[in-house]
Amino acid sequence: MTIEVRKRTGRRPGATESRDTILGVAQEMFAEGGFDGASVRSIAKAAGVDAALVHHFFVSKEGLFAACMRDALRPELLLGPVLDGGVEGLGERLVRAFLRLWEEEPTRDKLLSLLRSAVSHPPSARTVRGFLAREVLGRVAEVAGGRRPEIRAGLVGSHLVGLALTRYVLEIPPLASLDREVVVGTVGATVQRYLTEELPGVA
Repeated sequence: MTIEVRKRTGRRPGATESRDTILGVAQEMFAEGGFDGASVRSIAKAAGVDAALVHHFFVSKEGLFAACMRDALRPELLLGPVLDGGVEGLGERLVRAFLRLWEEEPTRDKLLSLLRSAVSHPPSARTVRGFLAREVLGRVAEVAGGRRPEIRAGLVGSHLVGLALTRYVLEIPPLASLDREVVVGTVGATVQRYLTEELPGVA
């Protein structure tokens, strides 16, 4: 994939437009080369801005990666319908919302770039895990009300990330071609157990 330099034309773009352009370019470059394959300087050049502007908006490349993750997952939008229904069916609603993110454009491409970067770069993996635990799964586990929500959130996260990797990145059959609702019913039941039932050996 070739990243096109986005040249400025006309009047100087506003802060929001510049920030969005940087985010879009970063997501493309993280998808193509992983975290290590994209530098702040190369992202800035492709976005047609000065590297200082990238630092102004995101502080560092790690901060830019975290912003890409928030832009892809949009936890404030993702969690609304998941949490509104209460504890019953929580696992299925979470899995359904998660799969919908992966199967809709342009969210799918954004998530692919994040997961590929996380697989190839341990610090990126820590960023992904921390964001999911703090902004998404931790909140779901708290609503579920079980003991040790941090462990429950970790178990759910491992299951969902593994599901995304095998279904959408590696595309391993037959999981890659299973109907979405079949996956929701099967995986959702396991996620519900992680969230609400007693966990063996966990006090």
